[in-house]
Amino acid sequence: MYAVIETGGKQFKVEQGDEIYAELLNAEADDVVELKVIALGFEDGIKVGSDVENAKVMAKVVKNGKSKKITVFTYKPKKSSSRKMGHRQPYTKLAITEIIG
Repeated sequence: MYAVIETGGKQFKVEQGDEIYAELLNAEADDVVELKVIALGFEDGIKVGSDVENAKVMAKVVKNGKSKKITVFTYKPKKSSSRKMGHRQPYTKLAITEIIG
């Protein structure tokens, strides 16, 4: 059994025991969060829409952190204008504990 969930504007296909890196959630480490279910997949087919209204995916927050730094460099040729910036995207690492549906 697997589920397609949505968090942070992105969709993930998860099974029980998986660990995913999602956009930063307002939760501390060791909290349990409930994620929005879009679809449920079984051995004999898939359920979507009103069939998964009562379905739940429970996940435990493992940690919050920041990903590796990426460098953004912009410049305008022949103008002696350049700018170097860095960015570290915050994330929440989630461990899928159970799929109810």
